[in-house]
Amino acid sequence: MKTLVTLISFLTILLVALAGPLYKFGVLDLGSAFTALRYGVYVGFAALILILIQIIFMRKTINWAASCTYLVLLLVIISVPLSLKNKAKSVPAIHDISTDLVNPPQFVAIATLRSQAPNPVEYAGEETAEKQRQAYPQLTTQKYQQSTQQLLQATETAIKNLGWQLVNADKDLAIVEATDTSSWFGFKDDVVVRITANGKESNLDIRSKSRIGKSDLGKNAERIHTLIDEINQQLTPH
Repeated sequence: MKTLVTLISFLTILLVALAGPLYKFGVLDLGSAFTALRYGVYVGFAALILILIQIIFMRKTINWAASCTYLVLLLVIISVPLSLKNKAKSVPAIHDISTDLVNPPQFVAIATLRSQAPNPVEYAGEETAEKQRQAYPQLTTQKYQQSTQQLLQATETAIKNLGWQLVNADKDLAIVEATDTSSWFGFKDDVVVRITANGKESNLDIRSKSRIGKSDLGKNAERIHTLIDEINQQLTPH
């Protein structure tokens, strides 16, 4: 029983932990990687049941230190894909988010980088816009007293501080483009920031779009909030 629990526990860890890196480095396609995650959860639950059987019926021979360690590890490992599944149910199945839904910022330099991406560079359309309005009503155009040049500089610095790849900073078009790559699966999401003068104010709009996947699990909206917060931090006198 001890050997079986050990083997199944390690199998669970391998299936879940390695699903992302194996996809990231091209060993598995996305469907196979998600299948590995799903079976990892199944195997993990089987391991938990075996540990509970040990605790209930084999107390005299159980290795408590090892069993408790496996129990904690399994709970942590299983919680990751389950939390992703729950997150997917709580947000709309969209992957193109913008603070301007009437005239979303357009990708320029990044358009070439997305030429082979499953999700096209064009904005996803009114159906997506309506779902965003319902799910993320707080995402709107940001207004600042600073000049276009000041906002461009603050945006560049914010992107570098967040560890994203700066792709393009065009002063003439007043846009900044960047790519954020997830650490686990290596998913690439693209961001474009557009700044326009509006009288004494400057309007700042952000669009964040995933290259792959129908649902972004709310990541693009979170990314826009994160970037806005970082830009505001850069504009705050220190």
